[in-house]
Amino acid sequence: MKLSDFRNLDRNNVGAWPDGVKYTACILLFALLLFVGWYWSISGQSDTLVQKQKQEIELKKDFHDKQLKVVNLEKLKTQLDDMREILRQLLRQLPGKTEMPELLDDVSRSALSAGLDVQLFEPGAEAIQEGFYAEKPIKLRMLGNYHQFGSFISAVAALPRVVILTMHDVSLKPSQQPTGKLPASPGQLTLEGTVKTYRYVDEDEAEAAAPKKPGAPNAPAAKAAR
Repeated sequence: MKLSDFRNLDRNNVGAWPDGVKYTACILLFALLLFVGWYWSISGQSDTLVQKQKQEIELKKDFHDKQLKVVNLEKLKTQLDDMREILRQLLRQLPGKTEMPELLDDVSRSALSAGLDVQLFEPGAEAIQEGFYAEKPIKLRMLGNYHQFGSFISAVAALPRVVILTMHDVSLKPSQQPTGKLPASPGQLTLEGTVKTYRYVDEDEAEAAAPKKPGAPNAPAAKAAR
């Protein structure tokens, strides 16, 4: 095969090419196909490799985080126990079940002592929340001025037990007398809505209030069995 054989080749008549040129063209075409197939395969594997490398980094980070948690597990358990004990101590500062009626009377008397006109003070049914405290809604409507409401709040804060009152749909606005009556005194305000107060729930009460699993014996029966 000579170099001159590659000159003046008729692309429309491949069969007339010299045998050496035909063999060379076949080899080049085969090599080109091999290269294209190799490149296509390597390209797909390259994308997979990048994904696997990212996944490896994420797994290493996840392993490192879990390893730190395992190393500090005992310390974290101790901190959790300490936090639970602090929470119990804080909860014990709330009034108990037997103290709640007296507490409500104290709150009502504090409002009257402050000079407020208590038109509505209606405690509702309490509900145990998350097994360690109970909330009791109180619907109220009180009339007074800023100083009287301030005295009321100070009196509630000075009660022997911790009293938490959270506001729910409560409005404080200037008082308006019904049509046909004299207008309200200047500075007169109306506090109306629902507040919630909270009390401590001991373990026995929380256990009794917890939903029973199907087939589980009731508490008295279980204690009698012991």
